[in-house]
Amino acid sequence: MSIHRNGHFLRKMYLQRDDVPSFDRYPFSLDAVRELDELEFHPKVTYLVGENGAGKSTLVEAIAVALGFNPEGGTINFSFETAHTHSELHRYLRPVRGAQRPKDGFFFRAESYFNVATYIDELDRETANAPKLIDSYGGDSLHAQSHGESFFATFLHRFGGRGLYIMDEPEAALSPSRQLAMLARMHDLIRDNSQFVIATHSPILMAYPEAWIYQLSSDGIRRTTWEETEHYAITSQFLNNRDRMLRELLADED
Repeated sequence: MSIHRNGHFLRKMYLQRDDVPSFDRYPFSLDAVRELDELEFHPKVTYLVGENGAGKSTLVEAIAVALGFNPEGGTINFSFETAHTHSELHRYLRPVRGAQRPKDGFFFRAESYFNVATYIDELDRETANAPKLIDSYGGDSLHAQSHGESFFATFLHRFGGRGLYIMDEPEAALSPSRQLAMLARMHDLIRDNSQFVIATHSPILMAYPEAWIYQLSSDGIRRTTWEETEHYAITSQFLNNRDRMLRELLADED
């Protein structure tokens, strides 16, 4: 798969470092943010990976909000707020967009997806005589489905193509087989000129061919390969050496 530079919706994101009030306070004190100057995005898929606390969810949230998305998730048009918990990082990020504009867009955030589902139900109750918003999510209330089913209904029905999709840990409620199905769905959307930015822990989801993977760590942000990620290495070691690793992990201390 070749890179089509004209296919970018989002090319880069700059941190306006001169405007940052202090790199000694959160979120600017995060190593990944403190070392950030600019982040370039693949026209198809860009992954942000790292340990909990490395700042990948903080960064992907700030990217989404800087682009105009609701901090808790949803489309550009969603304007609800359950709790003001997002950081101020987005105020200091400057996006560089491509010549094309996306036809569709969505910020998918696993930890607050319940709030998105609730907001959709509320809007549909308020506009009883209008077409139902839930119809674009498959027709069934997202609260009437399992967590994993409601996640996948959004990927399958709401993501329409020619879109910019920002996602934070979408694997949270997906089985391995559903993660594979999500990769296939992503591929369909990418062939329809879509672009993804995804924060994830899943070695399955981060396996999309030719994607760019950024590792967030105490050293800042650096490009890496799938095979070089800790997620791949640990999963591979465990699957290939399960008995030995379990003996070591579960051995009595004495």
